[in-house]
Amino acid sequence: MNTSSQIRSWVASVLQPNLSVNYPSQVAWAVLRVVAGTVMIHNGLDKLNNIESFAEAYVSVIGLPFPIFFSYLAAFTELLGAPLLIAGLLTRPAALGLLSTMVVAMYHHIKVAGFSIPYLELSALYAACFLFFTVNGGGLFALDTWIASLVRGSAPMTTDAAMSAGQVKEGDRQAELASQR
Repeated sequence: MNTSSQIRSWVASVLQPNLSVNYPSQVAWAVLRVVAGTVMIHNGLDKLNNIESFAEAYVSVIGLPFPIFFSYLAAFTELLGAPLLIAGLLTRPAALGLLSTMVVAMYHHIKVAGFSIPYLELSALYAACFLFFTVNGGGLFALDTWIASLVRGSAPMTTDAAMSAGQVKEGDRQAELASQR
């Protein structure tokens, strides 16, 4: 195996998502989804509690036009996206919307306080969580997975699904096919 194929193999193994039925990992994935979604509901309700104050203190400061509109947009993104994330329904679009609100929050914190970790830490942690779900989806215990399995007509994360995701080596797949003949 030459160097370039070793590098490609290493990159592929680093980038390969966790699609196996590893129940402790999938339970942790679901817990993270539920906790991150639950706390975002609180953030959305806080914005709606005094939308004018939020618009003036956060949205106007960063120079966005129509601060009331964008404040409502952020609040409703959090109030609609968070329950979807909790349920694992339309996880990627919901997480992308929530990630967007956190990127704007991080921009606000940097503009107001500079690159100060105490101001950035919470929004950065939320952003990282939502980036994870935007990239990886809701996991095994998400409604998305259940719906996808119904559409495919198979159980979630069957051996065939794992094989098609590249989790099983091609040689193992050929051996399995040969044993079925």
